[in-house]
Amino acid sequence: MILCAGESLIDMVPEGGAFRPLAGGAVYNTAIALGRIGAPAGYLWPISRDPFGEALLRPLAEAGVDTGLCPRSARLTTLAFVTLTGGEARYSFYDEGSAGRMLAPEDLPPIPDSVSALFIGGISLVPDPCGAAIEALVARLRGKVPVMIDPNIRPFFIADADAYRARLDRLLAMADLVKLSSDDLEWLMPGASFAQAAAGLLAKGATAVFQTGGSEGATAHWQGEPIAAPALRVEVADTIGAGDTFNAGVLASLHADGVLSREGLGRIGPDQLLAALRQGTRAAAITVSRPGANPPWAHELAALPA
Repeated sequence: MILCAGESLIDMVPEGGAFRPLAGGAVYNTAIALGRIGAPAGYLWPISRDPFGEALLRPLAEAGVDTGLCPRSARLTTLAFVTLTGGEARYSFYDEGSAGRMLAPEDLPPIPDSVSALFIGGISLVPDPCGAAIEALVARLRGKVPVMIDPNIRPFFIADADAYRARLDRLLAMADLVKLSSDDLEWLMPGASFAQAAAGLLAKGATAVFQTGGSEGATAHWQGEPIAAPALRVEVADTIGAGDTFNAGVLASLHADGVLSREGLGRIGPDQLLAALRQGTRAAAITVSRPGANPPWAHELAALPA
């Protein structure tokens, strides 16, 4: 299964002058999307025993995501209050001492042989001890299974930029697949173009770097010529969960094509990368067409025009 390790939280989304609680979190959203698309998915992150914890577990179960590696915690669930400007989401996090924030390297469970790929990213990489725990997990699994990272950088959440840049440098050097948005690139490599950033990451050992650009579609940088797929035109409700769903579409496509393995990535070609981009952009289009992080199910993807 594809193991997603990283934050889950409650997005407090503005609605009618108040806030509506919705299950979310970058890595959590990717796990949900993978399960809904039909890929074998697992999730690793502490889940609170508070009422929000139960609200987080329910969609995972409905999507068929394996939560056997999720420890339960008496600590509270992280909250993220969302503000929307022109459909673009901005966040304020309430995270100190939360269930996920306090995950330490020594709390990591044994990882079963059924795990065939690892996905990480989001705010779970930033603070300690949870950031150190995810880094330890990657170090444990690198070389055994493919690792995909989406930094999904939230600058206002980063207290020590130098320390976080150093962590990302270490993680990116261990990653096989990398997804970067223009916001990620601007913070991580100021002044660099996507082509320059991708070349540097490929030189460090990545197989592919996925560049996302919202309505401009997505591009895969790899050892051959860059491959691009257009965005599917939809009426945007908001962008919450768009990148997370894109990640799931890419991973699910690579899995279905039989190349989401150490050996498989060594023989990946343009056809598999284009298929992954198309599924990622199409899945993301459905997500942005409705409020909150609400990834599509397999039948919804299948109903889209070719």
